[in-house]
Amino acid sequence: MRPSFTLGIEEEYQTIDPVTRDLRSHIATEMLSQGKMRLEERVKAEMHQSVVEVGTRVCRNVEEAREDLYDLRRQMIHLAKENNLTLVAGATHPFADWRTQEIYPDPRYRQVVKDLQLVARSNLIFGLHVHIGIEDREAAIRIMNSMRYFLPHIMALTTNSPFWLGLNTGYKGYRAKVFENFPRTGIPDAFSSYSEYDNYVNLLIKTNCIDNGKKIWWDIRPHPYFNTVEVRACDIPLRAEETISVAALIQATAAYLYRLHERNQDFRHYSRPLLMENKFRAVRYGLDGQLIDFGKEAEVPERDLIREYLEMIDPVVDELGSREAINGIRTILETGTGADRQLAVFEKSGQDLKAVVDYMAEETAAGLF
Repeated sequence: MRPSFTLGIEEEYQTIDPVTRDLRSHIATEMLSQGKMRLEERVKAEMHQSVVEVGTRVCRNVEEAREDLYDLRRQMIHLAKENNLTLVAGATHPFADWRTQEIYPDPRYRQVVKDLQLVARSNLIFGLHVHIGIEDREAAIRIMNSMRYFLPHIMALTTNSPFWLGLNTGYKGYRAKVFENFPRTGIPDAFSSYSEYDNYVNLLIKTNCIDNGKKIWWDIRPHPYFNTVEVRACDIPLRAEETISVAALIQATAAYLYRLHERNQDFRHYSRPLLMENKFRAVRYGLDGQLIDFGKEAEVPERDLIREYLEMIDPVVDELGSREAINGIRTILETGTGADRQLAVFEKSGQDLKAVVDYMAEETAAGLF
């Protein structure tokens, strides 16, 4: 059965004090109850009370996803204002201190903090998760195995976390470095079949490593409850239109790889240690760096690789109806990522991190109203 290639998008936002520009807990019960009245299950709490997550419905195509995501961002911006807060899309806050942040009062999060202690408390990061509908679980594993190669390219396009605790980290995507302190993160190994993956998950459950498959936090995974492949590698981009472009790229990659599989072909698999070399380069340098082309055994500028990548997936783009969204990737190559633009404001403002937060808030609402 051919996959549906439906889209589901989750974004995690910062709730900011408009005066101090610091993170502020969003009066959890009140703001969330208001959000649930308007958006039902499309809004939910995260572990830290200054994080709020939204998720689109299951969307048949990129344009449905755009409409739903834009609506969610608009409504969350309004909801934040009503609670004297500012909504910001950034994968780390430029200067907030995780040690002052409150944990959401939920048994699930209490257990995570109990298990992971300081690692959980310090995990004050904000991501983008993209689900692609792939109903056949064997096809999902094959596509996941092949898509691992492209995760560093996708991560470089979404880098939006250059600051941490008031410091310029020197990384374009520092969120990834914070998150790797969690267990079961990063780019996974390849699996020979879905049953091999299932056996792995069941062994972890049986031996009390995890209580369910949602605690496998890899950069890509078969979702334990939905028939989707979930890409979890990305920083949340500043602009909603950038999120849509990245989601379209992920969808097109899955469709392209499935087309290969239909012909009994496959994209060459590389080992996890090699892929992790490219991941490091992606989060350290973003689009300005070079990734390794393992076929050529050479370093290649990231922007050149992205252009090759776009050419590769081009045959499936019109079939998916995502030409406009995919063209947005070329815009990111020209304008830079959120990290590039944050750093430009930082330098232009005389290294004023509050000016960076103000810029991030403006960008979060750009193109929505």
